[in-house]
Amino acid sequence: MARTSPKRSGRRERMAARAAKSSLAAPYTLNRIGQVSLIDDEAIDIIERNADRILDEIGMEFRGDPDTLALFAKHGARVCGERVRFDPGWCRDKIKTAPPIFTQHARNPERSIQIGGKAQVYAPSFGPPFVHDMENGRRYATLQDFKNITKLHHSLGAVNHSGGVVVEPVDVPVPLRHLHMAHTHLTLNDKPFMGAVTAPERARDTIEMCRIAIGHDFVDNNCVLYSVVNTNAPLVMDETMLWALKEYARAGQCTVVSPFVLGGAMSPVSVAATLAQVLAEVMASVALIQLIRPGAPAAFGTFFSPISLKTGAPTFGTPEGTQFQMCAKTLADRLGLPFHSVGGLTAAKVPDAQAGYESQAQLMGATLAGVNFIIHATGCLEGLLTTGYEKIVMDADRCAAMQRFTQGVDVSEAAQAMDAFFEVEPGGHFLGAQHTQDNFETAFWMGDMSDNGTYEQWHAEGALWTHDRATARVKDLLDSYEPPALDAGIRDALDEFVTRRSREIEGEQT
Repeated sequence: MARTSPKRSGRRERMAARAAKSSLAAPYTLNRIGQVSLIDDEAIDIIERNADRILDEIGMEFRGDPDTLALFAKHGARVCGERVRFDPGWCRDKIKTAPPIFTQHARNPERSIQIGGKAQVYAPSFGPPFVHDMENGRRYATLQDFKNITKLHHSLGAVNHSGGVVVEPVDVPVPLRHLHMAHTHLTLNDKPFMGAVTAPERARDTIEMCRIAIGHDFVDNNCVLYSVVNTNAPLVMDETMLWALKEYARAGQCTVVSPFVLGGAMSPVSVAATLAQVLAEVMASVALIQLIRPGAPAAFGTFFSPISLKTGAPTFGTPEGTQFQMCAKTLADRLGLPFHSVGGLTAAKVPDAQAGYESQAQLMGATLAGVNFIIHATGCLEGLLTTGYEKIVMDADRCAAMQRFTQGVDVSEAAQAMDAFFEVEPGGHFLGAQHTQDNFETAFWMGDMSDNGTYEQWHAEGALWTHDRATARVKDLLDSYEPPALDAGIRDALDEFVTRRSREIEGEQT
């Protein structure tokens, strides 16, 4: 339980003022610093050549859909059973029709984001069945948790995206969950969000709900959904993911092909070999997207976590994970595809020091690598088994810091501050200088979660640890939350769609 003190009121007022400004933050960040890559031309040639050899001599399996196999064969791939092999360069040639930069449109046009180029988008964690907060501990997530977390991400300016399955609402039957999740994203948040991928009909429902909320013609001609399909590494696209990929490709919505790889188990134990495998899986799958609908938006995605060869458990915040990202981004650039990868991952069970340093290491690596869409940037605990309430606001603070970092150094005439040098005598100080007065609110980044006061001030305000302050911030954000504007007719139509489809699905189950 967070300790409280009357003297905290001033701090809360300052936090509220900053939150008001934060909620109006830019919809995405343009990274103005140089991208860090760890592979040179020779290494790139080796990895690309090995990926081509894997696709040519071993191939990739696309399971459970004869139509996909026939489509590949029609366009010159070599199909044997469910195994598809590709001549060197075949996939790369087909991928050329995918746009290198595109817009994912939000229900609120001011929240629309650019994906690709120098843009960076910070998005929530995806998929945990558990939630954690410091007052109630770890527990299965509910629909109310899903709604609370969506409200938090709406309120946090450093988070550019509403995400997808921010937690699994286990109190809702699995066949109905996608309806309630999409409804929540469309009503409690007005940032872009991610589509359901667990069945083709769920993808279709998500698209139809976007048509209700944003407009049928608009959705049919613009990207409004960003959805991730995972290959079943090594070298398999299973039926469930394949059907979701096809639904979104046909509808002209973005599909991210993101091989889910635990290094040492689902790929060899070296970064170079894993890069070749991931590149092969992405090329084959994105080529399929372009065969289905040339020009459909797609992204090169990765989820790579080395396993501990002592215990078999995934590890996070490791040097190899960051190395992998910085190399894979270069490979994505050479394909002309936006790059999607992971942010603040941690194996920590609570928002402690381990959670902080592992998440920050991974987030900094993603930022420096120039990742275009940073998923799992907020909330991760327990290796993505849990989303933490306090961890969300702590991570959002680090996202804000990364966004300020990537703005680069301002060398404008105002930033040179030459007038201040002539105003302040040698041996004086700049606290009272006009330049300081003009810029004191914005000159240096100030986070919401760090305490930079004296020990005495910290003690007088309740001696709060970081997780205590995070608990208070979560409560403040939820208490002050106001839903985004939504036409009553659209809200009624969304409600009716969820009710009708729920009855239909339940009828199919009986």
